[in-house]
Amino acid sequence: MDGNAQYGFSDRSSLEKTHILPLNQITILILCTGNSCRSQMAEGILKSLDKNLRVYSAGTHPANEVHPVAIQVMKEIGIDISQNHPKSLEQFLLKNFNYVITVCNEAKEVCPVFPGAAQKLHFGFEDPAKASGSEEEVLNKFRKVRDEIYIKFKEFYLNNLKL
Repeated sequence: MDGNAQYGFSDRSSLEKTHILPLNQITILILCTGNSCRSQMAEGILKSLDKNLRVYSAGTHPANEVHPVAIQVMKEIGIDISQNHPKSLEQFLLKNFNYVITVCNEAKEVCPVFPGAAQKLHFGFEDPAKASGSEEEVLNKFRKVRDEIYIKFKEFYLNNLKL
């Protein structure tokens, strides 16, 4: 099925009305399945690297809340995502983005076409919400994924966004 068709858009003409953003404003949408861990951490990290970026995150099937352990491990590095909430990618379909970045394989597979996206990228990360074991083992899995996201998005920022 065409990615747009599953969201009620059968052709590009239905998508003509897009949100226009200032040319000097870099906008990024980060997508995941639940928008409760990886995409939220990536959003927080990019915003911490450059306050001038417009960074949003969303999910293909948004969870009810940001995972509490994601909030905890981000706070450990000085980034507060406690006021964030999961959002549906549907609210962003008609907006323009410089980059649409998927951070999980599931989102990559079902991600609709964003006609307003200049570039679509994929940076895959393991889902820390699926971690099992002791509280410390789960915490360490979240920290590991957080650190991987930080390294990848800082590299992305330095190579593509920093002026």
